Amino acid sequence: MTAQTLTIPAAPDPELADEATLLVREIEQYLAARVRTTAHPLVTKTTAELVAEALGTPAAPTVTPILAAPARALRILPDWVLNFPLLRQLHGGGRQISVAEHLELTALVIERYGWNRGSLRSTSGRRCILGAQAVLFRLGYGDETTARTAGAHLQAVLADRGTAEPYHRWNDALHRTRIEVLDLVRSAAANARQADRA
Repeated sequence: MTAQTLTIPAAPDPELADEATLLVREIEQYLAARVRTTAHPLVTKTTAELVAEALGTPAAPTVTPILAAPARALRILPDWVLNFPLLRQLHGGGRQISVAEHLELTALVIERYGWNRGSLRSTSGRRCILGAQAVLFRLGYGDETTARTAGAHLQAVLADRGTAEPYHRWNDALHRTRIEVLDLVRSAAANARQADRA
């Protein structure tokens, strides 16, 4: 009879964990800037707007998140690292986001990681559309239904433009550009936002 030994997975490099923390913090700030918190569900103005109105002072303008390049160390982490339960818990695991937010964050990941054609990710960490969606899913932002519905919105935009091929194949076409990819993702995000309002 042989003795069995238990091995504990190696902890992620603290520097890489810090890079992951920075990206997730930026995603959290982005999501927080998109949420309007009101005093009551029937109130359409935020609490800050109501207080400013009552005091006769102008409300603070909505802050738009500033986009910055992604940290290289985070881009090159293997995808499975993003799936660690502890990392997911620390960085939004199980957080529900809207389909529009999923698509907007997909564009953000492509901008920060770089865009890739022909595979989910390159050796340097650039991502195609599906690869960017996988980053969000692995970090726990949204679920499979969110990602599938986002895919349906991407397909709808392509259909409106006269293209019937799946968006992941469209992404991989030799003549495709990063600008076209970001335009597709942002158009799908705008359509999803309009559908949410309807």
